[in-house]
This record gives sequence, C-alpha cells and structure tokens, in this order.
Amino acid sequence: MIDVTALGELLIDFAPHSTNDAGYPVLSANPGGAPGNFLAALNRYGRSTAMIGKVGDDMFGRLLVNTLRAAGIDTRGVIVDPNQFTTLAFVSLDASGNRDFSFARKPGADTCLRADELDEALIAGSRVFHFGTLSLTDEPARTATERAVAMAKAAGAYISVDPNLRKPLWPDMEAAKAALEWSLKQADIIKISDEEIDFLWGLTPEEGAQKLLNEYGASLVYATLGPKGCHAATRNARVTVASPAGINVVDTTGAGDIFGGSAMSRFLALGKAPDALTEGDLTDITRFACTAASLSTQKHGGISSVPAMEEVLERL
Repeated sequence: MIDVTALGELLIDFAPHSTNDAGYPVLSANPGGAPGNFLAALNRYGRSTAMIGKVGDDMFGRLLVNTLRAAGIDTRGVIVDPNQFTTLAFVSLDASGNRDFSFARKPGADTCLRADELDEALIAGSRVFHFGTLSLTDEPARTATERAVAMAKAAGAYISVDPNLRKPLWPDMEAAKAALEWSLKQADIIKISDEEIDFLWGLTPEEGAQKLLNEYGASLVYATLGPKGCHAATRNARVTVASPAGINVVDTTGAGDIFGGSAMSRFLALGKAPDALTEGDLTDITRFACTAASLSTQKHGGISSVPAMEEVLERL
C-alpha cells in the first residue's frame, strides 16, 4: 500500500535570479506544482508516494516526470499528453522572498486530466489521498478530481486538502470560494493558511481551525501563519508553534506545500488517528514541519528545496 497519493498540477516555476542590462528578469526554471512539492517532502522523510496528473509531451513535461522519479515518487498515474502543453508559472519575488504568480495555463496540461484517465487501483491502494483546488478551476480536471475523491473515500483513505488559493486562476472570487468550500468539506486533514481563512470567513486562524473541526467534519487542521509558524488543532488538542528564527529567506515558493508534506510524514509515522493525537504529538509534528518549511525558503524552487532529514533534525 502507498502512503500518500496526490492529484493535481505539475508545472514549471520560472523565478527571477538577476536582471539583464535592459531591466528584464533573468529567469531560472524550477520543477513545481503544489502536489509535487508536497509529495517530495513526504518522500524525503521516508514515506511512499504516488502522483496523478497530466503534463505535455514536451521538454518540461518530460523533465517533470523524471524529477518526480528521481525524488522516489511513483509516476504511473501521470499522463504525458502530446496534445497539450505543460503548465508554466512565472514567479515574482519581493525583497522578503514572498512571491506572486502569473500563469501560462489557457489551457495547461494539468487542467486536461480526464476522469477516465484516473488509475483507480492506485487511488484505492493509498492510505491518504491529497488534492488542492487548482485542479478544480477547469474541466475536465474538476470532474476527474471529484471522481478521485469519491474513489478514495470509498476505499477508506484519509482525505487531505490544501486549498492553495491562486486568485488569478479563477474567473471570479465567488467561484473560488465555492471550490474551496467544497474541498474543505471532503477533508479529514487540512493545511490552510491564515490568508485563506481570512478570505473565506474573516476569522482568526484559531477560529478558522475550530470552524473546520466543528462544522466541516475535519479531524486535523494546520492553520499556517506564514513566517510566524502554525496553529494546529484536533477536537481534543490544540497548539501554536513558532517557526525557527534566523532564517535567511530567499524564496518562499513551495514552503506551504513542504510544510504539509513534512507534517503528513510525521503524522503517519506516529500511526495514530487524528483524535488520538496529544498536545505533545501535535507540537512535535508542527515543530518538524515548521522547521522543514523554513529551511526550504533558503533555496529557490519547491521540489528542489526540500531540506534533508539531517538538516531538519540538526536545526531542531
């Protein structure tokens, strides 16, 4: 049985690393996509993973598949489509390393995954099924995602969700809110940012976490606080953990995904149901994930920036 299978976007992040004489950014291509970043962290920390998605049969699509394989991620569920082009994201960074995105995705290959292309055996043979809302922006990927979630639920898997809101990809914010609401109502385990909680309900992270536990049926919620850390909660325990100090931030791309994958790796290692987690368990999970995510911001990219286990433990 595979520990975690994720469905969603695989793409290339083009991030600036210098400027030419005319003032245009010189871009570096990095492998990315939130589900891929999430799985890369899980693999780095000892869990078995698989990816479901679609890339183009082009230079970047083939590079992405090879990058996943090199990271130890099972790619049997990744379709390489000669009729589509791999999605591209162009990242701009401010002085603090925080990023903004522009997408070449009209359509991108990730939005073209069809329900009949899903590997049902792969989904049914996974302990956890993970997805985000970028696969809900367009058809046919939206229907494929809904079908995959139903398969995973029928197989008894935990459903893990990271909303990963990217406003430029939605026709309007009401459509975005509806998709986020639907995804959160499917989930047992949720990683959601303070900004997403504010966008949906205008609540504090702590209030948002309780809303998800009490009204949405979630069992475990990580409400991330950017550089400040994370508030984690179950129905029986809650903790707030600070991120490590003294991090020289270069690029925050993928940090939230790496937090999510790192937290999932520690949760699975404990072998407990979410409601059985103690405050000590939650603290250990969240400290590890905050540390891994923080260390990842010292490098460019997502998949390529996951720190080694030894580096995380040394910092802890």
